[in-house]
Amino acid sequence: MSAPASTLTIPGAVRDALKVGLITLGLSIPILAVRTDQNLSNQIVLLPRWGLVASAVGIAIAVRLAYLLLAAVRQARGGALIGSLGVRLPAQAGTMFARAAVVFLFLYPVIALSLAGTGGAVKWIDNFGIQILIFIMLGWGLNIVVGLAGLLDLGYVAFYAVGAYTTALLGKTFGLSFWLCLPLAGILAAFWGIILGFPVLRLRGDYLAIVTLAFGEIIRLVLINWVPVTNGYAGITGIPRPSFFGVPFNASDQGFSAVFGLPFSPLYRTVFLFYLILLLALLTNWVTLRLRRLPVGRAWEALREDEIACRALGINTTSTKLTAFAIGAGFGGFAGSFFAARQGFISPESFTFMESAVILAIVVLGGMGSQVGVAIAAVLMIGGTEILRELDWMKEIFGSGFDPTQYRMLLFGLAMVLIMVWRPRGLVSTREPSIFLSERRAVSGAHVREGHG
Repeated sequence: MSAPASTLTIPGAVRDALKVGLITLGLSIPILAVRTDQNLSNQIVLLPRWGLVASAVGIAIAVRLAYLLLAAVRQARGGALIGSLGVRLPAQAGTMFARAAVVFLFLYPVIALSLAGTGGAVKWIDNFGIQILIFIMLGWGLNIVVGLAGLLDLGYVAFYAVGAYTTALLGKTFGLSFWLCLPLAGILAAFWGIILGFPVLRLRGDYLAIVTLAFGEIIRLVLINWVPVTNGYAGITGIPRPSFFGVPFNASDQGFSAVFGLPFSPLYRTVFLFYLILLLALLTNWVTLRLRRLPVGRAWEALREDEIACRALGINTTSTKLTAFAIGAGFGGFAGSFFAARQGFISPESFTFMESAVILAIVVLGGMGSQVGVAIAAVLMIGGTEILRELDWMKEIFGSGFDPTQYRMLLFGLAMVLIMVWRPRGLVSTREPSIFLSERRAVSGAHVREGHG
């Protein structure tokens, strides 16, 4: 059915994927299209599930298309032209993958509703979609500091906490809305990033990691002990929730459901929060990609490769480091602001060192400097953790006392060991140059000296 990778063309790959979709449709109609159920009168009724059929066909087409493109990329030697494709596959395949991923994310709530129904979709959109997107945004923010500038930061969760507590305190104390607290949280987190950057201008490597780790612990201890302001371990409750252009998501006559004539459901607020964090994450990615092409982005990469050579070129390493810390911290503050508004409650327990370790692991395992790699690593790590909560069927094998979530850190450590042995430079080790003279050509990860800036 599939053409060899050496003669693959985009139209041919699409035709092949559509054929797979037609086969999936034929198999799904007798298996998935109708479900039998029993009503109150003990009568058998047929319940159509065309949404599930459409989801199965869409997934089959996407998987087949991704497989064909990845197979072609694997056979491409240094970006050589393949068949009559007309463009170099690595760059085009990456762009197509990114566009397909964005389209899938915008359709994700619809897919979740089709597969899980109204009741079950809340869990899949919230616990999986929103949670993963928060860590993708945090990973992209830390990627500026670690992946692009080469500055090892073990206290990134401190900026996450600053953004969350800024939104909580301003919202409760002064009654500011989420939309006003969001930019203020990012600005204040960026300010703290500059404050952290000044003492560590002369530090590199392990010494920088120790200082940033201490900074994260200082922020956490302040949150615990400054009880009159932060309420200590008890945390802050009643944080104002985001509204839809001033329309709250509640059951009142002025609520979202009443205004638009819909039956009240918590699903509307969950879907709204999903698209909100999706737009924030896409904004983070867009800004990062644009900054890479600017002089400051090229200065970050020069700093990562060799700080001494960077100084010899006349680059101001002080401003370069401070901008990396400030911009990365600002995105962490945005994510913290969203987290506080989404939860409605925060406490110091949400901002421990383990959160920093997870975010840093996402950046390292995905491939430092790679936006796509960070996103994939976040999906695998955070999504894998949430999947463990759905493995209750394993209790039938290992006993009722077996809890799969207790093995989360064991699996996390095993994954880190395997990825360091299998792909020590991360899942995505190739890099696209931020500037080129005559032609764009991917650079192998073996030629990129990362993390030594």
